[in-house]
Amino acid sequence: MDGISLNLFLGVGALLFVCGVLCMTTKRNAIGVLMGVELVLNGANINLVAFSKYGTLGLDGQIMSLFVIVLAAAEAAVALAIVLSFYNNHRTVDVDQASELNG
Repeated sequence: MDGISLNLFLGVGALLFVCGVLCMTTKRNAIGVLMGVELVLNGANINLVAFSKYGTLGLDGQIMSLFVIVLAAAEAAVALAIVLSFYNNHRTVDVDQASELNG
């Protein structure tokens, strides 16, 4: 890790974040949107760990990253349950078909 600079880590984190945002905005499939959310969270985790290594966060960045991983796992489980329930009712996972969930 001595030859790798902070800018490289931040660049990879930003690339993952942008790919996740693009995936969330372009996919019509609920599973694709969930994959985009996971990419965004992983990009944020890379930045947190990089700042804990090179910056002033110390161990706090790694602890915050662990909390983000736990929250991402819980979010994935709940979202997958919602997607499976929606599929059982409508036989599709197309996000545009969820118009009746408006409230």
